[in-house]
Amino acid sequence: MLKTTLPVHHRYLKFFVRSHLLLTVTTVLLLLTDGLAWGQNESQQKKKDSNRVAAERVFSILENNADWKPMIQGDSLAGWTGDVKGYSVESGVLVCKKGGKNLVTEKQYSDFAFQFEFKLEESGNNGIGIRVPEGGHPASSGMEIQILDHNGSRYSGMAEMSGGKQRKLSWLKPWQYHGSIYGITPAKTGYLKPVGQWNQETIIAIDDHVMVILNGAVIVDVFLDDTIPVDGGEHPGMKNKTGHLVLAGHNDRVEFRNMMIADYSDAPASHDSSQDNVPPRGFEALFNGQNLKGWKGLAHKNAISRRQLEGEAAREAQRQADQVMQEHWSVVEGVLTYDGKGQSLCTAKDYGDFEMYVDWKIPPGADSGIYLRGTPQIQIWDPWDLRMKPKADGTVDGPGDLTPEQWVAAYRNGRNLGSGGLWNNKRWRNSPTVLADKKPGEWNRFFIRMVGDKVTIWLNGKKIVDRVALENYWDKTGLVPLIRADQIELQHHGSALYFKNLYLRELPY
Repeated sequence: MLKTTLPVHHRYLKFFVRSHLLLTVTTVLLLLTDGLAWGQNESQQKKKDSNRVAAERVFSILENNADWKPMIQGDSLAGWTGDVKGYSVESGVLVCKKGGKNLVTEKQYSDFAFQFEFKLEESGNNGIGIRVPEGGHPASSGMEIQILDHNGSRYSGMAEMSGGKQRKLSWLKPWQYHGSIYGITPAKTGYLKPVGQWNQETIIAIDDHVMVILNGAVIVDVFLDDTIPVDGGEHPGMKNKTGHLVLAGHNDRVEFRNMMIADYSDAPASHDSSQDNVPPRGFEALFNGQNLKGWKGLAHKNAISRRQLEGEAAREAQRQADQVMQEHWSVVEGVLTYDGKGQSLCTAKDYGDFEMYVDWKIPPGADSGIYLRGTPQIQIWDPWDLRMKPKADGTVDGPGDLTPEQWVAAYRNGRNLGSGGLWNNKRWRNSPTVLADKKPGEWNRFFIRMVGDKVTIWLNGKKIVDRVALENYWDKTGLVPLIRADQIELQHHGSALYFKNLYLRELPY
């Protein structure tokens, strides 16, 4: 039988065995080329690992706006409490010694990105407790992200199967593997490096969204509000909004280094930038106060149809939309100005999770809104517009002798409740909790925070929407979830509009 060390695909090998043909130089070259191509395709498939692609998006956001702070200063444990004798810092490496227990941050954290490297010994076990209350247990009072050599001999053994075959079995439950939120949700496996090598990990917790990224791959991506703990137990820590970080030692030596944290807790309801269109620290300006750079026209009124546009059809639709934009949207003395006769204005970039400031002003009786992820909408309108229509006899139905303010106080429906509600919601609340508008002609300020499908809104410093789901308006079945990222739109509704100071901070997702 012919023997070869070429990287030949098995189908070719079977062909040669059956036909007993001699390999010619030409055949060798062809097979070598095929083998290389197969290897390249395999490599390309690895690059397209969806978990790694997801991590690349997260890292691009972190690279753009994360304000990293070191968790270890020199060789000191300053800023930490708990079992400080069970840990030491050696040349910048934080070591959990044999027998080490819980090391706790003095500071508490709510929303954050925590990045670090770790190295395990065989069967090594530790954990990262997040949002742990004072004196609480990392895995129950808070949430514990597993740090574990789940391939270790302590957690597995060989079993003899039928036919004398040997099979390695693990004693671990799915939610005990490395990266899992202990007892709550299991992590994806296959990304942990061998014992003795440094691993890189990022833990992100923003509102109810928790992500774990291991060696460039997303292994946990979960929304706690929608999660039932996989172990069936009680996990009150899932509801915590803030708490300590805890290194949860389990008597094993585990090493940590390059530990950094970035704060993603709520920005204030109003920013401190004193100059129009100049963003506060950590935010980018969506509008530069000079032109329409970074914006585009609305290519199609229906988001589903717009997303289906491809190739030349998409380019032509956008070209026409941009022409309409240029005709009706302009910049006047640093204000984004709309004449009421065109179409909505859209960001050129898509956004998923973010915080956003928007200053807006409308004339009496005007109507507008802000689409998030291409979906209607955070409502903008005049609460004091009575909208009274004449009857056949020329009279109108109205509030009689009441002033507009008295009329609003007496009439609690629709526009009279104020701006800021998620107006197109059918199942979740669609109105603001309080009227916070300033009178038409005055500047108002939204602060919008969107995480997952939940939206929180402040208007003129008052919280008027608190983590309400924005429903997928484009899906009438109620079964298709909100798209994960899409354009932000300033809604056209046939009236003049004015915007400025549009600032945005992307949140990692």
